[in-house]
Formats: sequence, C-alpha cells, structure tokens
Amino acid sequence: MQKNIPLQITWQPDKKAKIPVYRQIVQYVCDQVASGTWPINSRLPSQRALATMFKVNRSTISTAVDELTSYGIISGQHGAGTKIVSNTWSVMLPTKPSWKKFISAGYLKESDRRLQQINQLEFSPDIIRLGTGELDPRLFPQKMWSKIMQKLSTEVTSLGYAEPLGMMNLRLAIVEHMKKIGVKVSVDNILITSGALQGLQLISSCMLEEGSTVFTEAPTYLKSIQMFQSTGLNLKGISMDNDGLEYWQMEKYLKETEPAILYTIPTNQNPTGITMSSVRRQELMNFCIKNRLPIIEDGVYQELCFEKAPLPLNAIDENGMVMYLGSASKALAPGLRIGWVIAPEAVIKRLGDAKMQMDYGASSLSQLVFTEFLKSGMYDQYLADLKITLKKRRDNALETLEKYFKDIATWDVPVGGFYIWLTFNPDIEVDDLFERALDKGILLNPGDIYDFRHNRSLRISFAYVTEKEFNDAMKKIADLVLS
Repeated sequence: MQKNIPLQITWQPDKKAKIPVYRQIVQYVCDQVASGTWPINSRLPSQRALATMFKVNRSTISTAVDELTSYGIISGQHGAGTKIVSNTWSVMLPTKPSWKKFISAGYLKESDRRLQQINQLEFSPDIIRLGTGELDPRLFPQKMWSKIMQKLSTEVTSLGYAEPLGMMNLRLAIVEHMKKIGVKVSVDNILITSGALQGLQLISSCMLEEGSTVFTEAPTYLKSIQMFQSTGLNLKGISMDNDGLEYWQMEKYLKETEPAILYTIPTNQNPTGITMSSVRRQELMNFCIKNRLPIIEDGVYQELCFEKAPLPLNAIDENGMVMYLGSASKALAPGLRIGWVIAPEAVIKRLGDAKMQMDYGASSLSQLVFTEFLKSGMYDQYLADLKITLKKRRDNALETLEKYFKDIATWDVPVGGFYIWLTFNPDIEVDDLFERALDKGILLNPGDIYDFRHNRSLRISFAYVTEKEFNDAMKKIADLVLS
C-alpha cells in the first residue's frame, strides 16, 4: 500500500459555472480518487496550499474538506495531515438522490408477464408452490412468537417513530448476531430497512448514477425484479461455475462500463443454490480491490447453511469495499419486513436520511419483535431447528430427483438455503411445462425469469412444502415431461 504520496494538482475550478466552487472541488477530488489517480493513503496538501492551487478562499477549501470528510473519503490525522481513506462506496456519495424515480407514475417498469402470473397465483388456496422464495408457514415458531408478544404486551407503552437508523437496541442485537457469522460491525454502520429489498432501492436511488452498470451472477434474483432497471441501471450477467461467480469475466467489460458495481449472493445463491467457495471469495475480493469495484453482498441466505458456512465477503473486507444486506424475511417471517444494511458510517447516514424521507422508518413493532427474538436467544434456537428440518427436506428432494429425473435433467447439490436449480435436457421446454403443471395445481418458477438468456431450467424450492408434498408434485411433473 502506498503511503504519504504527495499529490500533483494542476486543475482549477470554473468560477463562472453554475455549480458552486466548493462542489466542483468535492467532485474533482472524488473523480481523482474513483479513477485511482489518488490512491488510499495519498496525502493532500495543506488547506492553505490547496487554496493557492485552486485560487480560491480558505473558507471555500474548508467547506469542501468538511464535506469530503463527512463522506468518509478523507480524514485528518494529528501530525500526519489529511489523507485519502476510502476509494469505493464513499466516492459515490455526492450523487444526488433520484426522488423523481420514486414519485413519478412510471417509476417501476412492468414485471415480466410470467412473473406477474406467478405473483397472483401464489395466493391461490389450492395450489402447490414448488418454486416460491418463502419458507413454509407451518414452520413458523408460533410458541416463541406468543411468548415474545406476551412479554411485549406488558412492556410496550407506546409505538412512536424509531431513530433514523433504526432502534438502537435492535442495531446492538444485530451487532452481536453478525459476530456469529464473522462480521465485526458497530451500530453506526447499520441501517434498519423495511426488508433487504428496500436497502437495494435506497442504494439505487442514492448511490448509483443513471447509466451505471451492475454486474451480477447469471442467473440472478435481480433479473426477476424491475427495480434496478427502472432506475436507469444496466444489469450485466456474469457466468458461474460450481465455485461461484467467474469474476475474471468482468474484466473485459470494466473499461466500457464505468461507473460499475457488483451485486452478488455468494451464499446459497438465488436462484441456483450455489455457494461460492472460500478460495473464490478471496480471489474475488482481490480482483475488486485491484479494480476499485464496490460490492453489494446480499447475505439473506447466509445463516441458512446446513454445515459451517464460508465467511461473508464483508468479513474478509479490509478496504470498505463491501456493503452487506441482511434480512429476517427468509429464516423467520417475510411479513415482519425487517432488513438491514451494513456500510461505512457516512454511507449509512446518507441512506438513513433518504429512508426517513421515504417512509419515516421501519415498523417499530416489527423492530421490537425481532430485537426480542435476537436478545432472548430464541432466534438461535429456532434457526438450529429450522436448518435440521430444511436439510431433511433437501435430502428428500435430492432422492426424489434421482428417482424421477436422472435421465431427463441435471442439478447441483445446495449446501443450504431453499433452492435446487434443475436443468432439463435440450428437447424439453419449460414454458409449455409451466402451463401443463398449472392444470395439475402445481406452480413452477421457470428459470427464464432469472436469466439473461433463454434456458430450460426451473428454480425448485424444498422449503415451502413437506417431503410428501414435494414427492407427489415432482412425480406429477416427471409424468408430464415423459407423457
């Protein structure tokens, strides 16, 4: 790492421009840092020297320095001057929130026709949901829930607005919870959101400029929602192998796609169920550091590994590259609408301000409930039992696939999560199978809604149905394929 590098500055702000001079200086510094011209630990000239170089007043320099410091891009250290301390997420902070994307009638693009159909059919009372991204409601910990609600009924005397970043007790509980999966974080680096999806919405509106490229796995969960595309961002799918994202495939696109970020689900990936190996994770981190490529790590399935899970990318990040998304939706209850974002403090403050403007905070009751689940130890107990049940269901699902599909399809073995990615032989088309399965009362999730190109795959979930329900439904699907 380079240290105490003196910076050469020949640029000067345009005093005739409509943009305030201090804002021009802020953007100039951000551009130099983002491009790699000024690496981390580069030392800035003194404020007096900067004022001379830019031909502006000291007060203008002081204003610019204060703003850059608030973003977490620079830091003044006694006796060591002012240095560059971040070159990834923080340099995106000057981007203005695009509130027009939220308030205009045309904000969200229409979902894929097939996806709309699935969303409607999931609430049909007599349908078997064989690909849904939700946990079986029969696994809900009702006794624990009753105990917690009885406790809260005597303790809660009001339900006012929570702090901008979320309730302090919940953030403290998440600090301890994240330690168990290897992530060390402070309460100032956590924002409570209304589900992990809201975290993505905030990032897309506050951190990413229109036209930015979002690299992601192919296939990916993001392809099944229109949120990123609706905000003018371009998704670029990158292939995977059994070890996860083939990160080296991004290199050929980097120069033509600036600015860019990476969105990845490294553990129990949705929809394929692939878990990135520890070796691949470190290689990916090295690649992103070299190319100054910020990462959004979606960790909503991280705690659903049946054996010891690989460390999250955030846990091996020493450069502030990784923004982490967590959620209570997958393991506990999607209806709680509790998620969280972990990021540098300056970034969290920006996202927290935007969230307050959007909805004035996540549900106070939901925050209290999840806090009690975490602090009481009930969540850990419930999670341990849940993983035993899910593993049994996964093992049963693999046996069923081997029995009925070994000659007509291929699949991988997930180490956790909800999903198996089933790919049929070339002579079998999924679109026709979807309609025929509906006639049998079975709802499938075709792979096309997650991919960047046509495929012959299904996202199969073993988490929503019992072992018998899975066996019966999959036998019917096999019979349909072979008929």
